[in-house]
Amino acid sequence: MTVAILQVKNDDDINYDLMSSETNSSSSNSSQRSSVTSIDSNHDHTVPLELGLVIHALQISSEQEVKDLKPTQAIEIKSTKPVHSSDNMIVLNSDTIKHVKPSILLPREQEIADEPVCRAIHLLFNNQFMEAKKLFETHANTDPLHASGLGFMSFFKATMTLDPKSIENAIQVLISIYTMATAQISRASGSYIGSSIFQYVSSCYQNLKSSRASAIPIHATPVKPKLIETHKTHIIPNGTLRAHVIKAEACLQMAILYLFQEKIASYVKCGLNLRRAYTSYSIVWQEYKRMGQLHNEYIDQNTISGIQFGIGAIHLILSSLPPKILCIISAFSWKPDRHLGFALLKLCFENKQSRSPLASAMLLAYYTTLIQFCPQLLADTYTQPAIETLLEAQKIYPNSSIFLYFAGKTSRIAQNLNLSTESFLYAIETSKKEWAEVEIHQASRFEMGINQMMQNNWKEAVGLFHGLFQEGYGSPAVLCYLTGACLDMLGQRTEAILTFAQIPALVRPSARSYHQKSTSGMESYVMRKVVFFQQSGYQDMDMTMCALECLYLINAYQLMDMVQLEQNLSLTDYSLSKILEAEKLEYSIRAKELLPETPPPQYDNQRSVLLLIKAAILNAMGRAQEAIVHLNWIIDHKATIKIDSWALPFAYWEVGCTSWSLNHKTRAQQFWEAALRLAMQIHLAMTQASSMTHATVTKLDNKLSESQGDQTEEMNN
Repeated sequence: MTVAILQVKNDDDINYDLMSSETNSSSSNSSQRSSVTSIDSNHDHTVPLELGLVIHALQISSEQEVKDLKPTQAIEIKSTKPVHSSDNMIVLNSDTIKHVKPSILLPREQEIADEPVCRAIHLLFNNQFMEAKKLFETHANTDPLHASGLGFMSFFKATMTLDPKSIENAIQVLISIYTMATAQISRASGSYIGSSIFQYVSSCYQNLKSSRASAIPIHATPVKPKLIETHKTHIIPNGTLRAHVIKAEACLQMAILYLFQEKIASYVKCGLNLRRAYTSYSIVWQEYKRMGQLHNEYIDQNTISGIQFGIGAIHLILSSLPPKILCIISAFSWKPDRHLGFALLKLCFENKQSRSPLASAMLLAYYTTLIQFCPQLLADTYTQPAIETLLEAQKIYPNSSIFLYFAGKTSRIAQNLNLSTESFLYAIETSKKEWAEVEIHQASRFEMGINQMMQNNWKEAVGLFHGLFQEGYGSPAVLCYLTGACLDMLGQRTEAILTFAQIPALVRPSARSYHQKSTSGMESYVMRKVVFFQQSGYQDMDMTMCALECLYLINAYQLMDMVQLEQNLSLTDYSLSKILEAEKLEYSIRAKELLPETPPPQYDNQRSVLLLIKAAILNAMGRAQEAIVHLNWIIDHKATIKIDSWALPFAYWEVGCTSWSLNHKTRAQQFWEAALRLAMQIHLAMTQASSMTHATVTKLDNKLSESQGDQTEEMNN
């Protein structure tokens, strides 16, 4: 058994509104939904540590005496809000390019000169963010490698928060680094004369030509050592190769940030930056291969570490992108190789150079993200490698809040939610009074909120999500929706409706910031749900399980405990019974009255989503055979599912999972292909509908403007 020991120091001043499961028992004033939620809530069930994640010296007591909230009682949120520091913003001066000079140091000299950067990276992963920032800033205006350290810090902040302003700031910093590295390459090329210029240009051309054939960046024949030693063949200087790696790294990080923006234009920019990154990496890789066994004499170790990290990361990223994004950034003529990506990143980590912790973080991000997207198939494959990567990283950085954050995510995919929450708590604790306090604090609390939902601890989830909403973290609309969904699970319907009523104003374009001009997919989903509730005056909310729907969308059921799955199955049956009661009532009216004003019952949308959730829960419980009848109902009624059209491709996905569980592998793949085609059809239809709606609104605005203009002209006349 692999055991990863997360050694962290503990302070006694942690003050989070995390309540023990004993407070989840339903009150007499709660609705039936609240009472159903409390089934087995006092049962102390602990998932065995099958994958061996252990946290040392757990001394946090999260049990607090909390009075039961009444349905009409206002919720008091207790949260520790970090103090924002004026030193948090990272900005590179626009005139830094003037101070950049070509690096003429030899490899060993360059390694000595880069020791402060390596020390800063070590400090960064030991929670000493401000000290690392000071070291990076010492030569950030003259040396691209020092500037790239600041670029990674801004990139880290942006990926933790996904805040549009943080992403935009990080992109601007990375553009400055890209410009600095490009300037250093250009100024170094002045030293090339005659055949040296030809060699440099030829290497670029040959790289682009040969890299189209396969995933391997370049096929270069090693040059005889005597030719290099006698200067009969020319090689690119180490300083130029170093600048290429820095330039490529900036492009790689920008590509990842553009992916998070979820826009077509951003996907194109992502592809362009990946192309630039790969081109620069390939130039260095070519020289690395040409030098053969003498590469250590002509290239410094940090540059070699950078090439391993960069090419490995690019191949992993491209191998995991969905087809609709790959078709947009398909300017690459070579195919990504996932195995090559793994091999290079592991090699980068084992070499223990400057990019070693970055390689560990990249691998952990890859493992945990992919398992969360598809736990049904990938959990068995990637969970153990994730544990091993975490173990190796913690041997060097045992108290790193970054790796503690990944420990929380890894514990979740290992189906130990209590350990996951404790890991996030320690990540918060170890980052206090540091540069990344706000980002780690908020990101960890959001993940803790997800854990509380997965454990049916709705009251604790409300406290976490509402606190993040008040602090402006992430998407206000999504956090508001999650808060309302958890309130509804507590039986506090009035508070839930009031919370949902705030959402339209939060997603309206005029209410967004300058950088939030487009609505994300999750925000669109949230808005459609609220509009649907408003159409019925929130009278049909008993027929919908908003919180369980959200858990389904994040693939949570495969990672949940059997006790919680049983509870959620009961909750789903409760809502299905409400639909059946409403149908009986409406049909009884039609049996007594001729042409009644009440329309025929139409609850196919609500029933399809509930049956989809029920099928997913049954699959997670290992009862795939029982899920068949529910999935067949959804497919049979696909023509009447209009509002929640997303449920149809998800139903095909779930049918595939059911077939896979029943060992019908070929049929499972066929169903998943159908889900992929159907998802594309729905995406195109919704895109066209949105554009038509936008065009109609624009025409109305233009007509209104014209009429107002005519009235103004008449008044002037």
